[in-house]
Amino acid sequence: MGKMPIVYVVSDSVGETAELVTKAAISQFDGQEVTIKRFPYVEDKSNIDEVISLVKLDGGMVAYTLVKPDMREYMRDTAKAEGIYACDIIGPLIDQIQDICGKQPLFEPGLVRKLDEDYFKKVEAIEFAVKYDDGRDPRGILKADIVLVGVSRTSKTPLSQYLAHKRIKVANVPLVPEVDPPEELFKVPSEKCFGLKISPEKLNNIRRERLLSLGLNDRASYANIERIKEEIEYFDKIVSRIGCHVIDVTNKAVEETANVILNRYLKRG
Repeated sequence: MGKMPIVYVVSDSVGETAELVTKAAISQFDGQEVTIKRFPYVEDKSNIDEVISLVKLDGGMVAYTLVKPDMREYMRDTAKAEGIYACDIIGPLIDQIQDICGKQPLFEPGLVRKLDEDYFKKVEAIEFAVKYDDGRDPRGILKADIVLVGVSRTSKTPLSQYLAHKRIKVANVPLVPEVDPPEELFKVPSEKCFGLKISPEKLNNIRRERLLSLGLNDRASYANIERIKEEIEYFDKIVSRIGCHVIDVTNKAVEETANVILNRYLKRG
């Protein structure tokens, strides 16, 4: 039975894709021990020459993911000239997709990793929004990119989730006259905070509908106009103490409010 070759995994990025595919192939050989040597960030032909000379010394083979056509061609031709087996993992698939859809590939290394990082940042921001929703843990205020402040039913939670999908970590804090706001709220830079203001009439309607949807009496103090005015007065007092930007969300969709916040956040850098 032949000895398993040393596999040189060569990539113009980190080399994770090539290594994963190589390991999947090796797993079919009954747990055979194989040495994998990874060569990441191969950017020019001299790097390929270097790898080929090492592979030749070891009597190994190459598995590569190179997206630029000239680099793929050079790897293929050099390996062939030296009598080395080199497996192009991604090239044939890129060519096939190009033939079918007629579109020109980007030929840009590392895009898979960029996509993965983007995805994980989004998941992290969504988990953050859930963890620090509704003032559950005031420590989140200091860790957040953005802090939303408002009375109950001013769309703090949906807004937090919407912004999380843009990879922004958001904590939100409900303001209730009977409860002192967490002291962390006055420690964060005021430009991180956004107060969500709403007209008493609109808030009254929203809260009444909420109570009815829960099968409760819509005349509860939660939906009482005088109580609501008291809450909004308290909100005004707190946001002026923080010195943060206030957005009137009375007639705004969540997306509109999010865009106002995003614009200010991005300008701040």
